[in-house]
Amino acid sequence: MTGSRALRIAVLLPCYNEEAAIAQTVAGFRTALPDAVIHVYDNNSADRTIEVAERAGAIVRRERIQGKGAVVRRMFADIDADVYVMADGDATYDAASAPLLVRRLVDEQLDMIVGSRVSQVQESYRRGHRFGNALLTGMLARLFGRSFTDILSGYRVFSRRFVKSFPSLSAGFEIETEISVHALELRMPCAEIETPYYARPEGSESKLSTYGDGWRILSTILTLYRIERPLLYFGGLGLLLALFAVALAVPLVVTYAQTGLVPRFPTAILVTGLVIVAALCFFAGLILDTVVRGRREMRRLAYLTYPAPGG
Repeated sequence: MTGSRALRIAVLLPCYNEEAAIAQTVAGFRTALPDAVIHVYDNNSADRTIEVAERAGAIVRRERIQGKGAVVRRMFADIDADVYVMADGDATYDAASAPLLVRRLVDEQLDMIVGSRVSQVQESYRRGHRFGNALLTGMLARLFGRSFTDILSGYRVFSRRFVKSFPSLSAGFEIETEISVHALELRMPCAEIETPYYARPEGSESKLSTYGDGWRILSTILTLYRIERPLLYFGGLGLLLALFAVALAVPLVVTYAQTGLVPRFPTAILVTGLVIVAALCFFAGLILDTVVRGRREMRRLAYLTYPAPGG
């Protein structure tokens, strides 16, 4: 590729029982990126994934902790490169698009490019997954103000400074959501490029649970919102409690104004407790917001210790 031959490019392929697809995936990236080193990380496969991947010419390593998040965490820690191309080992992502993604990352000195999926056949993208992706993408945009059109895409290209500054904590398929939030929170230069998305080869089965993993991804979004936006999270909770307290207090105030008495002491005690908890929520959010700002500054400094791709 023009302008990027000196770059060390690593292709990262997390795998779990992909015997039917891994050889095709490795061959596709070998053709698209002949100078790249292709790494396959096996996650306790019960089939011949390791043997087939080694025969296809990939460097195979193992991650014993189950879950895609654990595999990505291990890959990012182990592999040293200038540009990282990550895709699933199921042959659904278009390897031929990789040079375009890498070139865009280097030419514009970006930190992440998301390969936004465009289905080529009906079977490649189940309706439930499509709806869930749109729902979660919209929720992320509302909570964080910005988003990507396909936050669950597993086809991404990263700079070295993204990979080495990313504190991966997720366990499973919610790792893509955590990656997206990390880029949004540090306001990294990112882009999206539409790429073809194909059906799995015959004999390859999806490991994604529409409802189970969808719930985990939703929980991850809400958890990250609580962690990254504590003032809005706890402040909003405090506001709801305060409004509820006001609604309960209005009849008490009216009665007191008319009679000079407070006949419903349990309600008055409840109102007092709600106001105290609401105030505690607000101050907790205020304190945690200061802590988060400090953490964000430290992550930003860690990120800036590495040069931009091609820089």
